[in-house]
Amino acid sequence: MPAETPIPGTLPPPGGYAAGMCRSIKDLRRLDHEATDDEIREAALQYVRKVSGFRQPSRRNEEAFERAIGEVATSSRKLLAAVTP
Repeated sequence: MPAETPIPGTLPPPGGYAAGMCRSIKDLRRLDHEATDDEIREAALQYVRKVSGFRQPSRRNEEAFERAIGEVATSSRKLLAAVTP
């Protein structure tokens, strides 16, 4: 199996990221400390940008964009709280 192929149930190597993952989204599940609210929001922003295809939404889409960021961040917090190391 190539080194960059993630193994289910494992974390990517330090400083690395899973194959196909946007490299600007940081790993939020770390053993040494919990993710901050800012880190979670930044990851949510990057995810919404990737999914929507927009770096910056138009004024017309701004509310939907911000709502999606909040929803992704909330889901991420719940996931991080639920998974065990």
